[in-house]
Amino acid sequence: MEDLFLFYPSSTLRHLSKFPFLVPRTPKPSQNAPRPRPSLPTRGLSLSVPSLVSLPEKPPKFSSLSPAAEKLVFLESLGIDPFSYRPILSIPLSDLKSTVDFLLSLSFSSPEIRRIAGMCPEILASSPSDLAHAITFLLREAGVSGSDLRHVINRRPRLLVSSVAGRLRPTLYFLQMLGISHVTRHTDLLSCSVEEKLIPRLEFLERSGFSSREARAMVRRFPQLFCYSIEENLRPKLRFLLEKMERGLEEVREFPQYFSFSLEKRIRPRHIACVEKKVVLMLPALLRPKDEEFASRLEVCVSSSPPMRCSPLCQ
Repeated sequence: MEDLFLFYPSSTLRHLSKFPFLVPRTPKPSQNAPRPRPSLPTRGLSLSVPSLVSLPEKPPKFSSLSPAAEKLVFLESLGIDPFSYRPILSIPLSDLKSTVDFLLSLSFSSPEIRRIAGMCPEILASSPSDLAHAITFLLREAGVSGSDLRHVINRRPRLLVSSVAGRLRPTLYFLQMLGISHVTRHTDLLSCSVEEKLIPRLEFLERSGFSSREARAMVRRFPQLFCYSIEENLRPKLRFLLEKMERGLEEVREFPQYFSFSLEKRIRPRHIACVEKKVVLMLPALLRPKDEEFASRLEVCVSSSPPMRCSPLCQ
Protein backbone atom coordinates (compact mmCIF):
# COMPACT_ATOMS: atom_id res chain seq x y z
CA MET A 1 0.00 0.00 0.00
CA GLU A 2 2.79 2.46 0.86
CA ASP A 3 4.42 1.78 -2.50
CA LEU A 4 1.36 3.18 -4.24
CA PHE A 5 2.05 6.73 -3.09
CA LEU A 6 5.58 6.68 -4.50
CA PHE A 7 4.05 7.41 -7.91
CA TYR A 8 2.54 10.77 -6.94
CA PRO A 9 4.15 14.22 -6.72
CA SER A 10 4.87 15.70 -3.30
CA SER A 11 2.23 18.43 -3.75
CA THR A 12 -0.45 15.76 -4.21
CA LEU A 13 0.76 13.79 -1.18
CA ARG A 14 0.52 16.91 0.97
CA HIS A 15 -3.15 17.32 0.01
CA LEU A 16 -3.94 13.64 0.54
CA SER A 17 -2.28 13.48 3.94
CA LYS A 18 -4.65 16.13 5.33
CA PHE A 19 -7.75 14.10 4.57
CA PRO A 20 -8.14 10.63 6.12
CA PHE A 21 -11.13 9.91 3.93
CA LEU A 22 -8.81 9.91 0.91
CA VAL A 23 -7.11 6.65 2.01
CA PRO A 24 -7.29 4.18 -0.91
CA ARG A 25 -10.18 1.79 -0.65
CA THR A 26 -11.59 -1.09 -2.60
CA PRO A 27 -12.39 0.10 -6.14
CA LYS A 28 -16.02 1.07 -6.59
CA PRO A 29 -18.09 1.35 -9.74
CA SER A 30 -18.01 4.74 -11.49
CA GLN A 31 -20.38 7.23 -9.80
CA ASN A 32 -22.00 8.69 -12.88
CA ALA A 33 -21.88 8.18 -16.61
CA PRO A 34 -20.31 11.13 -18.52
CA ARG A 35 -22.75 13.87 -19.39
CA PRO A 36 -23.76 14.02 -23.08
CA ARG A 37 -21.96 16.68 -25.07
CA PRO A 38 -24.36 19.38 -26.33
CA SER A 39 -24.46 20.48 -29.93
CA LEU A 40 -23.16 23.91 -30.89
CA PRO A 41 -23.37 26.14 -33.95
CA THR A 42 -20.35 25.04 -35.98
CA ARG A 43 -19.98 27.96 -38.36
CA GLY A 44 -16.41 29.20 -38.16
CA LEU A 45 -15.50 26.80 -35.35
CA SER A 46 -13.19 23.83 -35.30
CA LEU A 47 -14.79 21.28 -32.98
CA SER A 48 -12.31 18.46 -33.28
CA VAL A 49 -10.02 17.71 -30.36
CA PRO A 50 -6.44 18.32 -31.55
CA SER A 51 -4.59 15.07 -31.73
CA LEU A 52 -1.52 16.60 -30.14
CA VAL A 53 -3.35 18.11 -27.17
CA SER A 54 -2.80 15.85 -24.22
CA LEU A 55 -3.34 16.17 -20.53
CA PRO A 56 -0.92 14.51 -18.11
CA GLU A 57 -1.27 10.73 -18.06
CA LYS A 58 -3.04 9.06 -15.17
CA PRO A 59 -0.69 7.87 -12.45
CA PRO A 60 -0.16 4.10 -12.10
CA LYS A 61 -2.90 2.18 -10.30
CA PHE A 62 -5.19 5.25 -10.60
CA SER A 63 -8.30 3.13 -10.08
CA SER A 64 -7.09 1.97 -6.68
CA LEU A 65 -7.64 5.47 -5.22
CA SER A 66 -10.86 6.55 -3.61
CA PRO A 67 -13.18 8.72 -5.79
CA ALA A 68 -12.24 11.83 -3.81
CA ALA A 69 -8.53 11.13 -4.25
CA GLU A 70 -8.99 10.51 -7.97
CA LYS A 71 -10.65 13.92 -8.24
CA LEU A 72 -7.77 15.67 -6.46
CA VAL A 73 -5.20 13.97 -8.67
CA PHE A 74 -7.17 14.88 -11.81
CA LEU A 75 -7.46 18.56 -10.82
CA GLU A 76 -3.79 18.77 -9.91
CA SER A 77 -2.87 17.13 -13.21
CA LEU A 78 -4.51 20.17 -14.84
CA GLY A 79 -2.54 22.51 -12.60
CA ILE A 80 -5.68 23.61 -10.74
CA ASP A 81 -5.75 24.07 -6.97
CA PRO A 82 -8.76 21.98 -5.92
CA PHE A 83 -9.26 24.14 -2.83
CA SER A 84 -9.41 27.48 -4.68
CA TYR A 85 -13.13 26.90 -5.27
CA ARG A 86 -14.44 24.28 -2.84
CA PRO A 87 -17.75 23.54 -4.65
CA ILE A 88 -15.61 21.76 -7.26
CA LEU A 89 -14.95 19.05 -4.67
CA SER A 90 -18.64 18.10 -4.71
CA ILE A 91 -18.74 17.69 -8.51
CA PRO A 92 -18.44 14.06 -9.69
CA LEU A 93 -15.18 13.32 -11.46
CA SER A 94 -17.01 12.18 -14.59
CA ASP A 95 -18.70 15.60 -14.83
CA LEU A 96 -15.41 17.45 -14.43
CA LYS A 97 -13.91 15.36 -17.22
CA SER A 98 -16.91 16.06 -19.45
CA THR A 99 -16.48 19.81 -18.96
CA VAL A 100 -12.76 19.66 -19.71
CA ASP A 101 -13.39 17.50 -22.80
CA PHE A 102 -16.00 20.00 -23.98
CA LEU A 103 -13.52 22.89 -23.71
CA LEU A 104 -10.90 20.85 -25.53
CA SER A 105 -13.41 20.22 -28.32
CA LEU A 106 -13.59 24.01 -28.81
CA SER A 107 -9.83 24.02 -29.44
CA PHE A 108 -8.87 25.48 -26.07
CA SER A 109 -5.41 24.24 -25.16
CA SER A 110 -4.56 22.71 -21.78
CA PRO A 111 -2.73 25.91 -20.67
CA GLU A 112 -5.77 27.98 -21.70
CA ILE A 113 -8.11 25.73 -19.72
CA ARG A 114 -5.81 25.99 -16.73
CA ARG A 115 -5.79 29.80 -17.05
CA ILE A 116 -9.53 30.37 -17.48
CA ALA A 117 -10.37 27.85 -14.73
CA GLY A 118 -7.94 29.66 -12.45
CA MET A 119 -9.58 33.01 -13.22
CA CYS A 120 -13.11 31.62 -12.93
CA PRO A 121 -13.23 28.21 -11.16
CA GLU A 122 -17.01 28.15 -11.53
CA ILE A 123 -16.46 27.05 -15.13
CA LEU A 124 -15.41 23.56 -14.01
CA ALA A 125 -18.56 23.33 -11.89
CA SER A 126 -20.76 24.08 -14.93
CA SER A 127 -22.21 21.44 -17.20
CA PRO A 128 -21.29 21.36 -20.90
CA SER A 129 -24.89 22.24 -21.77
CA ASP A 130 -24.72 25.42 -19.67
CA LEU A 131 -21.43 26.42 -21.28
CA ALA A 132 -22.87 25.68 -24.71
CA HIS A 133 -25.82 27.98 -23.98
CA ALA A 134 -23.50 30.91 -23.27
CA ILE A 135 -21.30 30.16 -26.29
CA THR A 136 -24.32 29.96 -28.58
CA PHE A 137 -25.43 33.40 -27.35
CA LEU A 138 -22.01 34.89 -28.04
CA LEU A 139 -21.93 33.46 -31.55
CA ARG A 140 -25.52 34.06 -32.64
CA GLU A 141 -26.71 37.12 -30.71
CA ALA A 142 -23.61 39.05 -29.70
CA GLY A 143 -22.04 38.55 -33.11
CA VAL A 144 -18.74 37.05 -31.98
CA SER A 145 -17.06 35.21 -34.85
CA GLY A 146 -15.93 31.63 -34.42
CA SER A 147 -12.31 32.66 -34.97
CA ASP A 148 -12.53 35.23 -32.14
CA LEU A 149 -14.35 33.04 -29.61
CA ARG A 150 -11.24 31.76 -27.83
CA HIS A 151 -9.84 35.28 -27.54
CA VAL A 152 -13.13 36.58 -26.11
CA ILE A 153 -13.32 33.77 -23.52
CA ASN A 154 -9.65 34.04 -22.57
CA ARG A 155 -10.14 37.76 -21.99
CA ARG A 156 -13.31 37.36 -19.92
CA PRO A 157 -13.89 33.73 -18.79
CA ARG A 158 -16.87 34.79 -16.64
CA LEU A 159 -18.93 35.09 -19.83
CA LEU A 160 -19.21 31.29 -19.83
CA VAL A 161 -20.92 31.15 -16.42
CA SER A 162 -23.12 34.25 -16.78
CA SER A 163 -26.83 33.63 -17.20
CA VAL A 164 -27.95 34.32 -20.74
CA ALA A 165 -31.48 35.34 -19.76
CA GLY A 166 -30.54 37.11 -16.53
CA ARG A 167 -27.29 38.85 -17.47
CA LEU A 168 -25.86 38.53 -20.99
CA ARG A 169 -28.94 39.32 -23.07
CA PRO A 170 -30.23 42.24 -20.91
CA THR A 171 -26.75 43.84 -20.92
CA LEU A 172 -26.46 43.41 -24.69
CA TYR A 173 -29.83 45.13 -25.22
CA PHE A 174 -28.86 47.95 -22.82
CA LEU A 175 -25.58 48.63 -24.63
CA GLN A 176 -27.37 48.63 -27.97
CA MET A 177 -30.02 50.98 -26.58
CA LEU A 178 -27.25 53.42 -25.59
CA GLY A 179 -26.06 53.38 -29.18
CA ILE A 180 -22.82 51.51 -28.58
CA SER A 181 -21.94 50.01 -31.93
CA HIS A 182 -19.60 47.07 -32.46
CA VAL A 183 -20.47 45.39 -29.18
CA THR A 184 -18.12 42.60 -30.24
CA ARG A 185 -15.26 44.96 -29.34
CA HIS A 186 -16.59 45.26 -25.80
CA THR A 187 -17.80 41.73 -25.02
CA ASP A 188 -16.20 41.91 -21.56
CA LEU A 189 -19.03 44.32 -20.62
CA LEU A 190 -21.69 41.68 -21.31
CA SER A 191 -21.06 39.97 -17.97
CA CYS A 192 -21.68 43.25 -16.09
CA SER A 193 -24.97 43.89 -14.32
CA VAL A 194 -27.08 46.69 -15.82
CA GLU A 195 -28.60 47.59 -12.45
CA GLU A 196 -25.48 47.20 -10.30
CA LYS A 197 -22.75 48.51 -12.59
CA LEU A 198 -23.83 50.25 -15.79
CA ILE A 199 -26.67 52.48 -14.59
CA PRO A 200 -24.82 53.67 -11.43
CA ARG A 201 -21.97 55.01 -13.57
CA LEU A 202 -24.34 56.90 -15.82
CA GLU A 203 -26.04 58.33 -12.75
CA PHE A 204 -22.67 59.39 -11.30
CA LEU A 205 -21.84 61.32 -14.47
CA GLU A 206 -25.22 63.05 -14.38
CA ARG A 207 -24.83 63.97 -10.69
CA SER A 208 -21.40 65.39 -11.51
CA GLY A 209 -22.89 67.95 -13.89
CA PHE A 210 -23.22 66.19 -17.22
CA SER A 211 -26.61 66.04 -18.87
CA SER A 212 -28.16 62.65 -19.60
CA ARG A 213 -27.36 63.12 -23.28
CA GLU A 214 -23.75 64.05 -22.52
CA ALA A 215 -23.28 61.07 -20.20
CA ARG A 216 -24.55 58.69 -22.86
CA ALA A 217 -22.35 60.30 -25.49
CA MET A 218 -19.32 59.79 -23.23
CA VAL A 219 -19.93 56.05 -22.78
CA ARG A 220 -20.62 55.67 -26.49
CA ARG A 221 -17.27 57.28 -27.23
CA PHE A 222 -15.48 55.29 -24.51
CA PRO A 223 -17.49 52.24 -23.29
CA GLN A 224 -14.69 51.21 -20.92
CA LEU A 225 -15.96 53.93 -18.57
CA PHE A 226 -18.35 51.25 -17.32
CA CYS A 227 -15.38 49.21 -16.06
CA TYR A 228 -14.00 51.86 -13.70
CA SER A 229 -14.77 52.10 -10.01
CA ILE A 230 -16.70 55.21 -9.02
CA GLU A 231 -14.92 55.68 -5.70
CA GLU A 232 -11.43 54.60 -6.73
CA ASN A 233 -11.31 56.08 -10.22
CA LEU A 234 -14.08 58.33 -11.52
CA ARG A 235 -14.69 60.50 -8.45
CA PRO A 236 -11.06 61.28 -7.46
CA LYS A 237 -9.96 61.93 -11.03
CA LEU A 238 -12.91 64.21 -11.74
CA ARG A 239 -12.31 66.09 -8.48
CA PHE A 240 -8.63 66.56 -9.40
CA LEU A 241 -9.60 67.86 -12.84
CA LEU A 242 -12.02 70.44 -11.45
CA GLU A 243 -10.24 71.52 -8.27
CA LYS A 244 -6.50 71.12 -8.91
CA MET A 245 -6.27 71.45 -12.67
CA GLU A 246 -9.07 74.03 -12.74
CA ARG A 247 -10.45 72.57 -15.97
CA GLY A 248 -14.06 72.44 -17.09
CA LEU A 249 -16.39 69.48 -17.57
CA GLU A 250 -16.40 70.12 -21.31
CA GLU A 251 -12.82 68.89 -21.59
CA VAL A 252 -13.50 65.49 -20.08
CA ARG A 253 -16.79 65.35 -21.99
CA GLU A 254 -14.78 65.57 -25.20
CA PHE A 255 -12.04 63.27 -23.90
CA PRO A 256 -13.55 60.63 -21.57
CA GLN A 257 -10.37 58.57 -22.05
CA TYR A 258 -8.99 60.89 -19.35
CA PHE A 259 -10.27 58.36 -16.78
CA SER A 260 -8.09 55.60 -18.24
CA PHE A 261 -4.82 57.28 -17.20
CA SER A 262 -3.22 56.86 -13.79
CA LEU A 263 -3.79 59.82 -11.50
CA GLU A 264 -0.52 59.39 -9.61
CA LYS A 265 1.73 58.22 -12.42
CA ARG A 266 0.59 60.42 -15.31
CA ILE A 267 -2.15 62.98 -14.68
CA ARG A 268 -0.74 64.65 -11.54
CA PRO A 269 2.98 64.72 -12.51
CA ARG A 270 2.28 66.05 -16.01
CA HIS A 271 -0.08 68.68 -14.65
CA ILE A 272 2.63 69.81 -12.20
CA ALA A 273 5.21 69.93 -15.03
CA CYS A 274 2.90 72.16 -17.08
CA VAL A 275 2.24 74.45 -14.11
CA GLU A 276 5.97 74.84 -13.51
CA LYS A 277 6.52 75.74 -17.16
CA LYS A 278 3.38 77.89 -17.26
CA VAL A 279 2.01 75.86 -20.16
CA VAL A 280 -1.58 74.73 -20.69
CA LEU A 281 -2.17 71.69 -22.89
CA MET A 282 -5.44 70.11 -23.91
CA LEU A 283 -6.08 66.78 -22.18
CA PRO A 284 -5.18 64.58 -25.19
CA ALA A 285 -1.86 66.41 -25.67
CA LEU A 286 -1.22 66.26 -21.94
CA LEU A 287 -1.87 62.56 -21.41
CA ARG A 288 -1.53 60.56 -24.62
CA PRO A 289 2.17 61.05 -25.53
CA LYS A 290 4.88 58.88 -24.08
CA ASP A 291 7.22 60.53 -21.59
CA GLU A 292 9.91 61.52 -24.10
CA GLU A 293 7.39 62.93 -26.57
CA PHE A 294 5.59 64.83 -23.81
CA ALA A 295 8.84 66.41 -22.61
CA SER A 296 9.67 67.43 -26.17
CA ARG A 297 6.25 68.98 -26.70
CA LEU A 298 6.53 70.82 -23.41
CA GLU A 299 9.84 72.38 -24.43
CA VAL A 300 8.38 73.43 -27.78
CA CYS A 301 5.49 75.16 -26.01
CA VAL A 302 7.85 76.92 -23.61
CA SER A 303 9.94 78.37 -26.43
CA SER A 304 7.00 79.38 -28.62
CA SER A 305 3.38 80.45 -28.45
CA PRO A 306 0.79 77.85 -27.28
CA PRO A 307 -0.49 75.59 -30.11
CA MET A 308 -3.88 76.17 -31.65
CA ARG A 309 -6.63 73.69 -30.74
CA CYS A 310 -6.52 72.24 -34.25
CA SER A 311 -2.73 71.76 -34.08
CA PRO A 312 -1.32 68.21 -33.98
CA LEU A 313 0.30 69.17 -30.67
CA CYS A 314 -3.15 69.27 -29.11
CA GLN A 315 -4.10 65.80 -30.27
